[in-house]
Amino acid sequence: MISRVADHCFWLGRYLERAESMARVLGVTRNLALDAGLNPRHVWLPVIIVSGEEERFHARPGADADDGEQVQAYLAWDEENPCSIRRALSAARDNARSIREVVSLETWEALNALHLWVGSPRARAEWREDRHAFYRRIRTSAQSLHGIVRGTMLHDDALHFLELGMLLERAGQTARILDVHHHAFRQLGAHDVVETALWLSLLRACSGFEPFMKLHRGRVTPDAVARFLVLEPLFPRSVRFALDAATIRLSRVRPAADEDLPGGEAQLRLVRFAAWVGARERDFDPARLHELLTAVVDETSGIAQDVGRELLGYAPATPSPAQAQ
Repeated sequence: MISRVADHCFWLGRYLERAESMARVLGVTRNLALDAGLNPRHVWLPVIIVSGEEERFHARPGADADDGEQVQAYLAWDEENPCSIRRALSAARDNARSIREVVSLETWEALNALHLWVGSPRARAEWREDRHAFYRRIRTSAQSLHGIVRGTMLHDDALHFLELGMLLERAGQTARILDVHHHAFRQLGAHDVVETALWLSLLRACSGFEPFMKLHRGRVTPDAVARFLVLEPLFPRSVRFALDAATIRLSRVRPAADEDLPGGEAQLRLVRFAAWVGARERDFDPARLHELLTAVVDETSGIAQDVGRELLGYAPATPSPAQAQ
């Protein structure tokens, strides 16, 4: 596979996951703002920060991180923001169009239909009138797309690169979602019943409520939820599962035994970091959760850059042409 095609596959996976994850973040944060009675800045500013958009957001005229509607509009619709739902879906479509000969017809049609819907007046109307339904539609449409991809494309290097990008993005985004709400909950000081309800809301936002309850039939605690979202090896949206699965996908396109092939540094870094995260099962410390989540965000970004440099043809410190700027 030529690096240009692999690059577009990698970023197609990343942008699909990014759109879905942003819908999850905004949906659960909106519920938190409505239910918890927190200062709006304690709720919405962390979303801007963990998205890496603080500087760009505050550079806009009239920017106010206390205004939840403004923050949601920026992260849902702003076409200059590479993290917004609208921009991520547009970038995913651009990447799919560039490799139309690789993606299946069903994948292209479903992605194009979602892109066109998001750009339509109907989507804007749903966002204004039923915000929960809008975020749910983005989330379920992205999940359907993942299923269509796996069910209609050849399971060859193109799919491996697509899923590698998706899984690295998922690990980082799960860490971001948890970090936002860990920060907010620390400001809350709520009654146990309220705090438990909010943690359960977070699990639902990550599609983890039922899996969590199957494994933890006792009292729901913040530590148990955090450990589940970071370390549960059987839950497909946990950080640990995503890193372990990404390791397998990378080994498919760059077998560890073929030492002469490029990609060795990225592979070694991913294997070591996945093992390090897995080892936190033995010494998980809720007091250091923010430190752990920051390491996940930084390291997954660094691994993605190494993959780009070694396998996808990026020059050092140069973004991919497939990446939205």
